[in-house]
Amino acid sequence: MTAPAVAGPPRLLLRLEGTALLILATGAFSRMGLSWWLYAVLFFSPDLSFAGYLAGPKVGAVVYNAAHTLLGPAILLGIGLALNSPIFLGLAAIWAAHIGFDRMLGYGLKYATAFSDTHLGRIGRNRAGA
Repeated sequence: MTAPAVAGPPRLLLRLEGTALLILATGAFSRMGLSWWLYAVLFFSPDLSFAGYLAGPKVGAVVYNAAHTLLGPAILLGIGLALNSPIFLGLAAIWAAHIGFDRMLGYGLKYATAFSDTHLGRIGRNRAGA
């Protein structure tokens, strides 16, 4: 069974939104006065959530999706604004930029069926419509 996925113009719009998010979040980070080394070191850290797949596709999808939705960066942004903390704002920007990067490339949120089944379409060797 193929997992449902967005297609056509809505898929393109979601990928363009990802591009915009990557650009805007990176631009916001540049205004925080933080080290670009921090950005470079942490940019791919949400992908450590791949380790959740060691426990199977259901757990993997939950862990991966938790690290790849904008809820986490939004919470960090709120904390950063409340505390006037550049480090929290910078971390939120890095995290959001990563999510934008993934969406731009067509990597969506995962379904519990398989790692390659995402809301933006199937990824990997056997992808269809990606």
